[in-house]
Amino acid sequence: MAVWIDISTSKHQLKLFDGNRLIKTYPIAIGKIVSPTPSGTYTIINKQRNPGGPFGVLWMGLSKPHYGIHGTNNPSSIGKNVSHGCIRMLNRDVLDLSSRVPVGTKVVIHR
Repeated sequence: MAVWIDISTSKHQLKLFDGNRLIKTYPIAIGKIVSPTPSGTYTIINKQRNPGGPFGVLWMGLSKPHYGIHGTNNPSSIGKNVSHGCIRMLNRDVLDLSSRVPVGTKVVIHR
């Protein structure tokens, strides 16, 4: 079975699975009420190191345009609803996650 990502917006958690086996859980920040993180099933379509701006050390783009999983230059925001809909992670966590998932990985986002 392939690795895949499960994101719970209500728990502010991103879980990495290999099939049915939980590999790791990471804390995340999600979208604000006015710009919520979209529920659905997507795939990681690209990765970019050091994208600049507020995206921390790494950007992983999702198949939904303009949305992604990325690092942050504001670690105190993790655990809150603060982004424009993206999934925000601590820089060390997004680097760890990126090293474990290839482009094409399935990402399931739900409440």
